[in-house]
Amino acid sequence: MDNNQNDNNQNGKSQDKASHNEQKPFKRRPNPYRKPKPVNQTNPTAPAAGNNDEQKKNTNEFKSNKNRKNFNKPRSSKKNSATITEEMNVSLEANKAVQEIRMNPYKKIDINNQAKVRFTPLGGLGEIGGNIAVLETEKSAIIIDVGMSFPDETMHGVDILVPDFSYLHSIKDKIAGIVITHAHEDHIGAVPYLFKELKFPIYGTPLALAMIQGKFDEHGLKNDSSYFRYITKRERYDIGEFKVEWMHMTHSIIDSSSLAIETPAGTIIHSGDFKIDYTPVDGFTPDLHRLAYYGEKGVLCLLSDSTNSHNPGFTKSEIVVGKTFENIFKTTKGRVIMSTFSSNLHRIYQAMDTAITHNRKICVIGRSMEKNVEITRTLGYVDIDEKHFIEPHEIPKYPDHEILVVTTGSQGETMAALFRMATDEHRHIKLKPSDTVIISAKAIPGNESSVSKLMNHLMKGGCNVLYQDVPDIHVSGHAGQEEQKLMLRLIQPKFFLPVHGEYNHIAKHAKTAVSCGVDERNIVLMSDGDQVEISAKYLKKVKTVKTGKIYIDNQNNTAIANDVVLDRQKLAEDGIINIVAQVSQENQKLIGKPVVMSYGLVADREIKKFTNDISAMIETMLSAMKPEALKEHKAVENEIRNMVKRHVIKIKKRYPLIIPTIFIV
Repeated sequence: MDNNQNDNNQNGKSQDKASHNEQKPFKRRPNPYRKPKPVNQTNPTAPAAGNNDEQKKNTNEFKSNKNRKNFNKPRSSKKNSATITEEMNVSLEANKAVQEIRMNPYKKIDINNQAKVRFTPLGGLGEIGGNIAVLETEKSAIIIDVGMSFPDETMHGVDILVPDFSYLHSIKDKIAGIVITHAHEDHIGAVPYLFKELKFPIYGTPLALAMIQGKFDEHGLKNDSSYFRYITKRERYDIGEFKVEWMHMTHSIIDSSSLAIETPAGTIIHSGDFKIDYTPVDGFTPDLHRLAYYGEKGVLCLLSDSTNSHNPGFTKSEIVVGKTFENIFKTTKGRVIMSTFSSNLHRIYQAMDTAITHNRKICVIGRSMEKNVEITRTLGYVDIDEKHFIEPHEIPKYPDHEILVVTTGSQGETMAALFRMATDEHRHIKLKPSDTVIISAKAIPGNESSVSKLMNHLMKGGCNVLYQDVPDIHVSGHAGQEEQKLMLRLIQPKFFLPVHGEYNHIAKHAKTAVSCGVDERNIVLMSDGDQVEISAKYLKKVKTVKTGKIYIDNQNNTAIANDVVLDRQKLAEDGIINIVAQVSQENQKLIGKPVVMSYGLVADREIKKFTNDISAMIETMLSAMKPEALKEHKAVENEIRNMVKRHVIKIKKRYPLIIPTIFIV
């Protein structure tokens, strides 16, 4: 038994002695932050002597709860009243002490510990995806995940977003390693971009590191696999000043983990992305025993996934999707084409197993899908014999009722295989009315219009499309409220930081935590860049660091400058005006009419009048200028730009990009 436990036992004994002299007033649940007020020993319903207002408050509190059960203090009645013996009182108080430490195990933490750590999310808050965070002491730091996110519709020509690594550069000398929770793109997708700037050891499961290796190969970083550190779950690894343990967790990808991080200030639990699946496809249930073990020892802070914090109840088990597939395959006579996230391998293999049961051959189409299936088969996570697979060009050799196509494109990506099939541009697959297309995924926020466009193309082709209207065709990989409560009750942390989600998600998760006994003063709602300091005594925001996004063009894996993206947005929203004119320096007049070209602003039928208006304004401006001003043609261009800008704002209420080119002769 450790010293903290001994101290707590001693405290419990001292409380037993004190209980002979005083009793605590009625409270529905012990509050560790408020000392109890004594009550009259002879009449437990009467408040103790003291301030009258306090007496009234305690009396009213008792009256308002008089019909509720109260197991924390003896009850008495005029009829058949029990005799409260000294031994009974000792037992009651001892049990109260046990319940107090059981419900608040963090009290075992040494309050005199002066150590502190800082937690800084650099992505994943205020958004869905792009998860990356830093946990650091004065001498050491670890990075938790390095994920990418997806652009919105205004980011023209941008394929993915990766975090701004500026803060990592500022602390690079004390970063001891990168800790990976699981292999989803929003947790590992930006690792190769980080490695082009900074390199650190990467700790993760074989699957996560194998998928990162595939990315390194694409980016010319093949030799950087020397930084890989393969972990074994339930073992602790010294990384700088931290001891990190991976604990198995269920999610929508194989081999996900929660983290137990022992820091100088105390133990921090990071849930990772999770749901509590009691019947997972591979049979490996969440390691609740290990979570409870750390919870019993006393956890300083819990960081927990907030994605589904608005969803009441439990998230359904992944296995229910397999039953849906079975019902679909039973009644489908033509080809089945199933699309989901390429990383949702348990779902992919459920579809494959069902296909084998119904004597269908399996064709995997899509680069990321093919790669992920091959990795998991090679590593032995699943076992499907090679004889069940066929190549795309072999599909015509088999009857339609013997074909399953597993493909990418569930998010409506225009370059993905399913979209090319829907638009009749795929090299091997031509859709027909007898095909059944299963979209076993939910649209990522921001992708709704892309998915809708895909659905329109598929339905125009006459396919039978099965999507969200079919029950259990998709289940989430994230915890609902009841699973979040279970995580909170297993850990019973002193402090709570909801992570992974937009602000409304973390705010809702915070309310759930309060309902599970976490003091609302011990919760901080963060945004990307907020740095929170954690010690045994307090949790507080201390500063904000630089964060942001780097725009990436996937065609060549290079960054796109911010001003280029802003120019694209401006062109898309407000259009462009090009003005080319010649000016005579001798008489300060235009030589001929200016050439005015407008895109996205002025209709063709209006361009003649628009050109005449600009020509007249330029003539007026030139006549009012001093002769020496014409010697600076850049100054003339700026004057024309500002003049045309005011005119367009007045008539069109727009702010186009205006490019005047003036030749002074």
